[in-house]
Amino acid sequence: MENRQNRYNLKYVMLCCTVAAFGGLLMGYDSSIISGAIEPLSEYFLLSPAETGWAVANILLGSLVGCFIAPRLSDKFGRKRSLAITALLFTISVLGTALAHNFTTFVIFRIIGGLAIGLASVISPIYLAELSPSKYRGRTTALYSVCCVGGQSVVLLTNYFITKSLLPEAMVAMGWRYILATALIPCALFMLLIAFIPESPRWDVLKGRYKEAMKTLAKISNSTHAEVVFNEIKGSFQTSNSGPKKSFSLNKTTIPLLVLGIGLAVGNQISGINVIQYFGPSLLKNVTGSVDSALIQTFWLSVCQFAGVLIGMSIVDKIGRRKLLLIGALTSSLFLTYSFFAFYYHLPGVLAVIGLFAYMVFFGISWGQLVWTVLGELFPTEIRSICVGISICAMSMANFIISTTFPLLNSNAFLLEVFHGGFPLLLFAIFSLGMYFFTFRYLPETAGVSLEKIHGLVLEKFNVEAELPETTVTQNASSYDIPRH
Repeated sequence: MENRQNRYNLKYVMLCCTVAAFGGLLMGYDSSIISGAIEPLSEYFLLSPAETGWAVANILLGSLVGCFIAPRLSDKFGRKRSLAITALLFTISVLGTALAHNFTTFVIFRIIGGLAIGLASVISPIYLAELSPSKYRGRTTALYSVCCVGGQSVVLLTNYFITKSLLPEAMVAMGWRYILATALIPCALFMLLIAFIPESPRWDVLKGRYKEAMKTLAKISNSTHAEVVFNEIKGSFQTSNSGPKKSFSLNKTTIPLLVLGIGLAVGNQISGINVIQYFGPSLLKNVTGSVDSALIQTFWLSVCQFAGVLIGMSIVDKIGRRKLLLIGALTSSLFLTYSFFAFYYHLPGVLAVIGLFAYMVFFGISWGQLVWTVLGELFPTEIRSICVGISICAMSMANFIISTTFPLLNSNAFLLEVFHGGFPLLLFAIFSLGMYFFTFRYLPETAGVSLEKIHGLVLEKFNVEAELPETTVTQNASSYDIPRH
């Protein structure tokens, strides 16, 4: 144990993982960049409220497709080349949307961007997990969330400065194109840096590229330890492939697991987090009355979420997943309710937005990152990938529904007159309270529990006796544990 620190080339691991985490940065950047462009873009293309919602939400359809094809793509071409394809799709999307001459063209290229987001959301975390020693995996895989929220913060600040430097007429004519085109910078960096990272050693072993796998493992640690790890990886494939493959089916044990997984995934969305990320300026204009002020406040909201993510990473293993998610749901409901009243009574200055700032911090600490952790823990190994995929698809569908309906709610004359622009916040507060009770009833604590036992704890919450077989391959005791997907 004393020599383990010297066994790994952490500088090399962290550099490689930082490059791979650029997929998260581009995901955050590309998904949030629309917030500063949507109003001038809508005016330029003369969009209705429904079309405005479609302009934002169509990216989610592409993301859904990307999530479905990512496993097959990365298994066939490798993690590294799949990341390169992802970077290329991001670049094509940025160029196409920035140069679009009509709304249909804009939508097509934004869907391509959604496809890249779907790929990045699957492939980047897989690469990070497969390259990292287990002792440091929490630290390295957290880079994805950090880069994702960091990308959102950068793009919001960029939106502010571009909007501040141009007249409203110029923003409608060309400014929104400048905003979209700024994504070319991280795209170019991603494509350039991918060339310098290795392929995942697990994929190399899977494809019989043993020499390449050993070369990468030796760079991560040393040749002696690399050989031990290589044999363990190779042995895990031989063991997992020795028995008959089990097919997934819906039954009294898998349905409760999916109910919880889908419930948590959807709960991540129905608190309204992506409404603030996508439509933050439009929402805040209801209380600030100024586009510039709304943009800079949206940036600080993203900074608050970023700070929350960092805090959550440092305390999750001490406090536990369940308790943090309960705290997050309850505080989300409270702060969103406060924000509703702030909008309703037109509270001045900082009083109007302090509730949203507090909401973003606590969401970052809890639901903003923990849902991804818990989804990876809930399901038995033999059905984990398909169940996580189903849950993430449900999350994307919830995101799509909320993003397409928000412009309609936010522009409805009756709701504006009665609720003064705060109706969506009231709705999200009610949903968050519902997620508190759902989490309290069905989610057990998973921190410190072996993966093989967690699904049994979930089924106990549903009063169902576990019938799923034990996984034939136990958790690898090596300090370099490679997950099976």
